[in-house]
Amino acid sequence: MDSQRLKDIQERLELLDDRLGHRIRPSRHHSFVRAGAEQVEERVRDLAEFTSELHGLVAELVQALAAREG
Repeated sequence: MDSQRLKDIQERLELLDDRLGHRIRPSRHHSFVRAGAEQVEERVRDLAEFTSELHGLVAELVQALAAREG
């Protein structure tokens, strides 16, 4: 695998975590029990965005690994 491509994917994963990771992790301050409908909806949107971007990065990583094997 191209080492630069791997570094790029790793950097993008770190940026994704920096940008959205703290918004999707459960904490004592953000309980779904106490959250209103708008807060829950916002957290679900954040989780959907995080999941979608993570899926793209994992797919790119799998393609890079497959290209290496082929």
